[in-house]
Amino acid sequence: MTIRDRITELRRVRASELRPHPHNWRSHPQRQQDALRGVLTEIGYADALLARELSDGSLQLVDGHLRAETTPDAIVPVLVLDLDESEADKLLLTFDPLAAMAGVNESELAELLDRTVSDNTAVNELLAGLASKLPNLDAALKQPEVAIPASYQVVIDCADESQQEELYERLTSEGLKCKVLTL
Repeated sequence: MTIRDRITELRRVRASELRPHPHNWRSHPQRQQDALRGVLTEIGYADALLARELSDGSLQLVDGHLRAETTPDAIVPVLVLDLDESEADKLLLTFDPLAAMAGVNESELAELLDRTVSDNTAVNELLAGLASKLPNLDAALKQPEVAIPASYQVVIDCADESQQEELYERLTSEGLKCKVLTL
């Protein structure tokens, strides 16, 4: 198998000068935008955007649309790729889904989550979302396991508050331990 290197150069370009790909199919919800802004604030740029050079010399994004939109006045790192239109479309279509196919080493993820601190609410929500995907969240967060004793209960839906009071009084008068819940 022969693998070509399609990167022709690394350029630093003002983000607002990059042209979005006309077929960009990814959308970015507000919480993703907030989390990205938080990471960029705390860490900065640590990855290059991907673009191809068009015949007029402009650069068309293939990956990094949200980063470019988030920091339009910043000079950003861009890997310029030697791709034609159909290759750019194929990369646009497959780049993020390929990354999403990666598995999770749960113990490494738990360890990283345990030692990572952020002052940004959106970044902390992102990290909490990662933690919630761990099947053994208690171990991941290093919280002791709590023993829950067996308990047998009955929940009764009442028509109104007066029926609830009547039933509560009747059952407690029979010696049953009852609690009133209003949901």
